[in-house]
Amino acid sequence: MILNRLTTLRKAKRWSLQYTADRLGIAKSTYAGYESGHRRPSLETINLLAGLYDTSTDYILGRTDHPAKDITTESMQVMELTDLPNMKLAVDGLSLSEEEMIQFIAFIRAKREVEINRDKQKET
Repeated sequence: MILNRLTTLRKAKRWSLQYTADRLGIAKSTYAGYESGHRRPSLETINLLAGLYDTSTDYILGRTDHPAKDITTESMQVMELTDLPNMKLAVDGLSLSEEEMIQFIAFIRAKREVEINRDKQKET
């Protein structure tokens, strides 16, 4: 495992050691041990880290130098937010409230409408 990668990924999100450890459900000292190399995370923890940092386990383990997940059409799913009442979205580590989710959906719809109207004006 490339030790600097955990630190780099955490700092890129501007997360503290404590915040990151809390998100993983582990002690701060345990997570600090992963970053320093004094502890080795289990395979389960490596998988959790990859999900937390939105990267691949291969990147964390040093098997690739590309931090982005490989996205294939097989792994992509299109979901309607309104169809998933139990789904949680987060921004900057804080979950969106139901009202914020409604505002988010309204914003995207309004943005698309503006783009459609702009395209129609260009055609005329």
